[in-house]
Amino acid sequence: MKKSLFLAMALVFSGSVAAATDHYLLRDGNHIHHLKITNMNDEVTVSADVDFEPNADEAGGHACAAHVTGVAKQVADNELVLKKHSESEASYCELKIHLTPTGATVEQSEACANFAAGICHFSSDGKEMVKFK
Repeated sequence: MKKSLFLAMALVFSGSVAAATDHYLLRDGNHIHHLKITNMNDEVTVSADVDFEPNADEAGGHACAAHVTGVAKQVADNELVLKKHSESEASYCELKIHLTPTGATVEQSEACANFAAGICHFSSDGKEMVKFK
């Protein structure tokens, strides 16, 4: 019994040792972008969420929030691509994530409007999301 408990605990802790998670945040006026990248073994999972309140120059805009998550493909040392299929359309939302030692920038495809409507968008508009712990 003690051996099986020890083996189970060893498996739990060994899996968590191989995982690393980085968080990135950008606040642009009333727009908040959050990006979470988790590396576990050879799999990279990306989670991007946004929470927007209209800024002064977005009169008539409505508050919105959006989220997309999935397994990303590493296409270069400092670039990840997440493709998420839209259930309502025959298209894919593609997020291109460019990483730097201090942050990340995100570019989105047009089809991401199926996931983030209105003033919401996943693109960081060329601004760097700051990496934090």
